Amino acid sequence: MNILLLCIAGFVAAFVDSIAGGGGLISVPAYQLAGLPPLFVLGTNKFSASCASFTSSLKYIRSGKGDKKLLKFAVPFTLVGASIGVFTVSGIDERILSGIIVMMVLIIGVYSLFSRRIGIKENIKPFTAKRIVMIILLAISLGFYDGFFGPGTGSFLIFGLIHIIGYEFTKASANARVMNFVSNLTSLFLFALHGNIKYRYGIPVAICSIIGARLGTSLALKNGAKIIKPIFVSMSLLISLKLLLIDVLHIF
Repeated sequence: MNILLLCIAGFVAAFVDSIAGGGGLISVPAYQLAGLPPLFVLGTNKFSASCASFTSSLKYIRSGKGDKKLLKFAVPFTLVGASIGVFTVSGIDERILSGIIVMMVLIIGVYSLFSRRIGIKENIKPFTAKRIVMIILLAISLGFYDGFFGPGTGSFLIFGLIHIIGYEFTKASANARVMNFVSNLTSLFLFALHGNIKYRYGIPVAICSIIGARLGTSLALKNGAKIIKPIFVSMSLLISLKLLLIDVLHIF
């Protein structure tokens, strides 16, 4: 029964995540409810999430939505940031970080909700030296963040790519998935190295996640911003609400 429920949660999480990010909001609590220890929750979730993000990344790239000019800068520095993040996880107070992230994700969600134009039409900006530096900083910082914490990474990447490069939501989501896959894979390596993955759960959930990611990506490619934006806004607000509730529970 645990595996069946986890497979359903994995499917839904990957479906949502492939469109607008935020899938961990569904999959992580599901693993917790299944009774896995905290490190195994994170490790097993990274395993299934990496399979899903690889699937959606591949489908987006094959559709022509991946931007090679961007990714040649973004991917290596995402890898660098995530590598640093996974090896410094124990030295950072997550409660302090969580408070900052709540505000940032909430601002992104509210801004996107009330901004009618954001991500609707493509307005590609030239790859100047300044923008390349901004892309590198985005890749390193969010790779680092995803390496040890993670909630909201997809939202930050999509939002950042829209504002730095001028992508519409579909193209921003596509390139964010590729970057997110790189950071997921880096984190996964560390969890696997320490034996923190329950493959008995992870493999069937990964299979369902792959199916969910394929369907979600197809829906995003077919409908574009009109389906991505409302899900993006909803997941941003839900992530901030979840982190806020965690902070409140820590206080009491």
